[in-house]
Amino acid sequence: MKRELILQARDLRYSYDGERMALDGVSMDIAQGEKIAVIGSNGAGKSTFFLHLNGVLTPHGGEILCHGTTITAKTAKELPRYVSIVFQNADDQIIASTVRDEVAFGPMNLKLPKDEVASRVEEALEYMNLSGYQDRPPHYLSGGEKKRVSIADMIAMHPEIIIFDEPTASLDPQNAELLEGVLDRLSAGGKTILLSTHDVDLAYRWAQRLVVFHNGRIVADGDPLQVFQDRDVLAQASLKRPVLLEVYEGLTAKGLTGGGAWPRTVHELLADCSSSDKDR
Repeated sequence: MKRELILQARDLRYSYDGERMALDGVSMDIAQGEKIAVIGSNGAGKSTFFLHLNGVLTPHGGEILCHGTTITAKTAKELPRYVSIVFQNADDQIIASTVRDEVAFGPMNLKLPKDEVASRVEEALEYMNLSGYQDRPPHYLSGGEKKRVSIADMIAMHPEIIIFDEPTASLDPQNAELLEGVLDRLSAGGKTILLSTHDVDLAYRWAQRLVVFHNGRIVADGDPLQVFQDRDVLAQASLKRPVLLEVYEGLTAKGLTGGGAWPRTVHELLADCSSSDKDR
């Protein structure tokens, strides 16, 4: 079934200094419900692209369409209604003195009625397991708790697309696992998710679509397995292959796998190897 397009980037071009192109002709369609991982080395253009999708930056060339309507300098302020960004460093995003006020900030800027704002805050805090944190100062929370508050900020905005910029950076393994569960829950609820990450293992097991940036351009866009099997693309973008992919290929070469679908998780790999044991 064809999914409804939410955003369309058309030949986006942008330079911070007037010389080097941070975005050099980037085109991309983003549809409802997609799970997209965006990868690439530092300076490849990922964050710059995200800031265009949210209306923070205005392209020097090209255009962005939201639900088929071209976004102009005047209408760019409407993009946060559709697209929210969770930044890598939660401290860069948190501004209020209490968790309640922090989560309420976005909905209040949408000029929503007070009852609607209160309802959204309660909903977002419950979603992120932050009920009871309403009156706590967010700057004194742990790193994992701050990240949850910053995600609650975005949930309260009711966007169609949520962008996560390096969401697992600085998180311990337990909080990283919890965050991945939140990503899955948001996706199951119909949200479109884009995340940038240097964690190729996360990108491989989580994403349905993988987009590779290099020198301000998209050099690959497709199924994660197919992209990670393209050694030329990985070499060009200075990326490594996921560990699970390497392990599965090694086991397959030794005849120790069942020959089914390529596993994306350890659980799927173990299931495949178990079926191979039964066949022998």
